[in-house]
Amino acid sequence: MITIVKYNAGNIRSVKNALDRIGVESKLTDDPEELKAADKVIFPGVGEAKTAMNYLKERKLDEVLINLEQPFLGICLGMQLMCSYSEERDTQCLGIFDEKVKKFPPKGLVPHMGWNDFLNVEGALFQNIKTSENMYFVHSYYVEVGDDTIGETDYLIPFSSALQKDNFYGVQFHPEKSAESGRKLIENFLDL
Repeated sequence: MITIVKYNAGNIRSVKNALDRIGVESKLTDDPEELKAADKVIFPGVGEAKTAMNYLKERKLDEVLINLEQPFLGICLGMQLMCSYSEERDTQCLGIFDEKVKKFPPKGLVPHMGWNDFLNVEGALFQNIKTSENMYFVHSYYVEVGDDTIGETDYLIPFSSALQKDNFYGVQFHPEKSAESGRKLIENFLDL
């Protein structure tokens, strides 16, 4: 079973709808035992870091998520919360990736919203996806390029559009809104 982490964030149902479209059964849950028993876990979200982390901590989901051993995919806010710290309301995050989430500099249009390409991709998550195929982004905060970066995008500055450490994967873009390339990425995650 594929489980989608239910927490205080928006846009979670669009991931369930994307899985439904490709014929994959999934369940939206914040039950720790269901998350532990899942074959794969998806951690999506659109929202604000502090409020989302508070929800996770109140339900002790923070402890559950960092100890999962199955393939785990964080999307947008989900990826940012997998980092150690976010400048958004001075938030301590899960610490799966030893990276900081920073606010884009005020030298361009923020949020970064729309279609953009990605560079320097590596790993199974991007199998059979060309870097010329764009993904859909909506975010005001970013993760710098670091040791866990497996994909980059340039908007105002280069940033991590994908991260990976062990069984944990994160993408800043929204594969559920990224047409065929996003669908392929979700399928690649399901094949891990």
